[in-house]
Amino acid sequence: MPHPSDIALLEALAEKGEQLLQRHLCTAKEWFPHQLVPWSRSRDYGEDHEWSPDEAGVPAAVRSALFVNTLTEDNLPYYFRDIERMFGRDGAWGEWVRRWTAEEGRHGMVLTQYLFAGRAIDPVELERGRMIQMSTGEVPEPETVADGLAYVSLQELATRISHFNTGSRLTDPVGRVIMRRVAADENLHFLFYRDAMSAVIEVDPSRAVIAIERQVKNFAMPGTGIPGFAAHSKAIADSGIYDLAIHHDQILQPVVVRDWAIEKIEGLSAEAEEARIRLMKQIDRIARVGRRMAARRAEKAASDPEPALA
Repeated sequence: MPHPSDIALLEALAEKGEQLLQRHLCTAKEWFPHQLVPWSRSRDYGEDHEWSPDEAGVPAAVRSALFVNTLTEDNLPYYFRDIERMFGRDGAWGEWVRRWTAEEGRHGMVLTQYLFAGRAIDPVELERGRMIQMSTGEVPEPETVADGLAYVSLQELATRISHFNTGSRLTDPVGRVIMRRVAADENLHFLFYRDAMSAVIEVDPSRAVIAIERQVKNFAMPGTGIPGFAAHSKAIADSGIYDLAIHHDQILQPVVVRDWAIEKIEGLSAEAEEARIRLMKQIDRIARVGRRMAARRAEKAASDPEPALA
């Protein structure tokens, strides 16, 4: 059940939640993982077979992205637990939780099936990583509905960008189609959460701004329980699949600054006004760091343009 302090907020947002749910159901497209996976690529392997990067010829950074993205989707039960805790089981919010879970589960299926069929990454490493991650159950745990909506708005868009950019770096056209199909779903999830958070801003602007500042300050992609997450994240950032420059230019600026119009919100409490000032300073800092990272990556690409396969 939602925290008692959030029940009134959810009730105030009930009509908006129903509208967003119906919009999603009318927009989402039905698709089937088994129709996208090229099963003709599969074959039997002996128990003593040792996987090699040469089997798929995928750059190391792209393998890191596939590994992290797939295991993040596999950790779905724990995300469901926390989202249901925030929104509850009843009404449009409960229906959304279950629909979101079903769609994210489909993402995990198609990614795992694609990787097992084509062996773009080591299936033994993938399964061991899944067991470790799901045994720890580590996920972000926003405390309130406002915090949760702020976080998942940023996270779903970040996930969409990561999936899409990963697919763009695959030479396999099937892989590109799968990653873009998953990214399209993630974009619909983002739109649901973004617009739900916009409704929170209308209902309780001070609570919303404080939550947004807190989530931008502490934002981290899901997957911290994945083995080697820090090293994989660095490889993903260094390759330009997802880094601070993208986080600023494609998430914070278009969502926080433009869509939520954080600088134009009126009627804030003193605490919320202070949070807004901190938030804008944080966004500026992320922009500066992101530009430096992008410049270093461009210099490195100019001197070493060929991606490593090992």
